[in-house]
Amino acid sequence: MTSPLPSSAPPLPEGRWNARLWGTLLVLCAAMFLDALDVSMVGVALPSIGSDLGLSTSTLQWIVSGYILGYGGLLLLGGRAADLLGRRQVFLIALGVFAVASLLGGLVDSGPLLIASRFIKGLSAAFTAPAGLSIITTTFPQGPLRNRALSIYTTCAATGFSMGLVLSGLLTEASWRLTMLLPAPIALVALAAGLKLLPRSEREKDHNGYDVPGAVLGTASMLLLVFTVVQAPQSGWTSARTLLSFLAVAVLLTVFVLVERRSAGPLIRLGVLRSGSQVRAQLGAMAFFGSYVGFQFLATLYMQTLLGWSALHTALAFLPAGALVAVSSTRVGSVVDRFGTPRLIAAGFAFMVAGYALFLRVDLDPVYASAILPSMLLIGAACALVFPSLNIQATNGVADHEQGMVSGLLNTSVQVGGAIFLAVVTAVVTAGAPADPTPQAVLDSYRPGLTVVTVIAAAGLLITLPGLRNRRPAGSVVVAGSSAPKTGARTQSGTKVLTRTRSETQTGTEAETVGARD
Repeated sequence: MTSPLPSSAPPLPEGRWNARLWGTLLVLCAAMFLDALDVSMVGVALPSIGSDLGLSTSTLQWIVSGYILGYGGLLLLGGRAADLLGRRQVFLIALGVFAVASLLGGLVDSGPLLIASRFIKGLSAAFTAPAGLSIITTTFPQGPLRNRALSIYTTCAATGFSMGLVLSGLLTEASWRLTMLLPAPIALVALAAGLKLLPRSEREKDHNGYDVPGAVLGTASMLLLVFTVVQAPQSGWTSARTLLSFLAVAVLLTVFVLVERRSAGPLIRLGVLRSGSQVRAQLGAMAFFGSYVGFQFLATLYMQTLLGWSALHTALAFLPAGALVAVSSTRVGSVVDRFGTPRLIAAGFAFMVAGYALFLRVDLDPVYASAILPSMLLIGAACALVFPSLNIQATNGVADHEQGMVSGLLNTSVQVGGAIFLAVVTAVVTAGAPADPTPQAVLDSYRPGLTVVTVIAAAGLLITLPGLRNRRPAGSVVVAGSSAPKTGARTQSGTKVLTRTRSETQTGTEAETVGARD
């Protein structure tokens, strides 16, 4: 198990971290930053890649989809591997693989090799993401300190995504290969720092064996689900291939659940999903990321295809949202302490709904300050509130030995939600494609897709609302039931505590007891 700090270290005053804690957080933030940076940079570079390597549009799609397939398909396995094999070890090995794959991606001269490097990068991110999040949740004690760390950590994702759009526009002007190579040196620096700064973690010794059947079934079902969703718009949602693939996914997931219920050491302990707070966090993550990815896809098409803006101009249009998230990063943790995660998630989703709805007003001659900027600011405020709050809500009250599992589950919800809802939005827009593609007709075909995005965000708001009623008084204890010995939260000096202060209970996780393992 990872120890927050050596037991001999004196407790730190609340709100103060020593240099090692800051270094640990910065290493983990660098990995999250790279994940987001990599995703956003590739999209702008695709036309140049296709022209240079002679790739068709369908092949170009797999440069993006290959990353999503490796990432979304292996997150469950990555999360559990961090718990069983050691979070530090898994994180550092996967980060090294990410660096090598980035280097190869910038040097290859064929489409299949580039797609393969992207898949390997996605695979490595599937291990760094849950391992990194679980290192934070086992290093920083539950309450204000963890909330602050998670708000900074999740902010790095939004900042990386926003900077990736701008950097890609700049680097692609020189060469698309620079967009592939840029993450490599950053990953190597983070790896070198991580070897010195990340807390030592041991393999879980008291687990009940390795759930090999569950790992195979879980990975296979997630890979097939993401693959099916990515291919559905091209193959047709009602085609025999798509329907049979979805049927196979349903069969695999059913068998997976049966295996997990009977396994002594399951890949996912199904009892955690008895907590309404946990379920709302997972469903909220799907709605949050799914709606945003759909919006970004349509807004990018609108700006570049209909308005004729350059890639850099488009990236700068999105920048206010990312800038707002970055500026608010140091304050979100204290806001969570005061108001609780359900309230912030609900407020954030309300901002998202308003931002998406306002964007429905755009025309072919927009004034940016009045037509587009308000939506970007509302969406930025929503991201600043929702994403860190979802991470806090999902990981609070979960025992250390299951943090990797829950982190992998949350990241899976994010990726699967993004893949599914982007495919749905794409299908809606494609179905309404005009026979006479005049600019106005094309814009009108985008509006149903924007409406779907707004509805998805509204669904996220409705999912969150029941959590506003469930608040417990200070001093209640959050227990993560499992077959492993129960442990209390740890203070910075490593001392176990079983009670929570008023500020800790204000995180809004409803102090629900997570059910025992099935």
